[in-house]
Amino acid sequence: MNLKQLSQRLGLSQTTVSRALNGYPEVNEATRLRVERAAAQYHYRPSTRAKGLATGKALAIGHVIPISSKHEMVNPIFGDFIAGAGETYASHGYEMILCTADDAQEEQVYRGLKARRAVDGVVVHGPRLDDSRIKLLHEIGLPFVVHGRSSGATLPYAWLDVNNRHAFQRATDFLLDLGHRRIGLINGMEFMDFAHRRRDGYTIALLERGVPVDPAIMHSSEMTEVFGYQSTRAMLALDDPPTALLCASLISALGARRAVEESGLVMGRDVSIITHDDDLSYLKNGDDIPIFTATRSSVRAAGARLAEMLLGGIADPDLAHQNVLLEAELMVGRSTGPAPRKD
Repeated sequence: MNLKQLSQRLGLSQTTVSRALNGYPEVNEATRLRVERAAAQYHYRPSTRAKGLATGKALAIGHVIPISSKHEMVNPIFGDFIAGAGETYASHGYEMILCTADDAQEEQVYRGLKARRAVDGVVVHGPRLDDSRIKLLHEIGLPFVVHGRSSGATLPYAWLDVNNRHAFQRATDFLLDLGHRRIGLINGMEFMDFAHRRRDGYTIALLERGVPVDPAIMHSSEMTEVFGYQSTRAMLALDDPPTALLCASLISALGARRAVEESGLVMGRDVSIITHDDDLSYLKNGDDIPIFTATRSSVRAAGARLAEMLLGGIADPDLAHQNVLLEAELMVGRSTGPAPRKD
């Protein structure tokens, strides 16, 4: 049943029925209840487009992914984030628009979304240091929330982030407490804010304990399994290889484990590994006992909470920018042990 048919059954105008279903105050309570009962009886569901026309909103949230990082579209971390955010959007009657953009055209994509009124707000993914998108979105007046933070950004903005610096400082301290002094870092791309903060946490922990920072055992790139594998192989081939590794992603940790085992070594005995675990739906870190010792924070829960923040800001433009910093939990698994004794 469409709006016209429902209006005819009720003997009301389509405008009155639409306004009743959208909670407009000028519709009296008796009429509103009558319309809602009829809508339920006839299983009427207003189309998003029709509802948007009635409310003056697009009822859609945009997620723009630069082509240079389009692998994010199939990354299970991104998938879990989108699942959490999508559930929240749906519960509020919003749809989600995903699109890719050539890096050089990213600004035009945001301006186009605003000009066409295609979305009511956007989520900024993968913030970089002093990210130019924050200034742009302020300039064009498109509501947004950042998944992460941007060091160096001076304008106020809403964000939700994991305390990456503290998580990696704590993980490094854990390995130092086990006697490890050669701790390798397999990080994400360090122009990304999260990776920059994770490296800081790692180096702070080393320096506070009087352990020198060695660039030879610090690698950064896209967090793939192959990168984890190749980085570990290179570090294990050094004259003074690391006895422990700190990985920025469960995916790259799987590559590190493969390299350790191919070298005839045992994870947790010869080489300890700690990773960051986003508590993924389809890539679980073991069952009751984690495979990898990990700093854990649910990216799906983060997606849901960030979506609530954005929708709240859209509903109330005067709402103060929210800043939410989540702490990761250190989960001890089977991948860590005391530093091996040197003969």
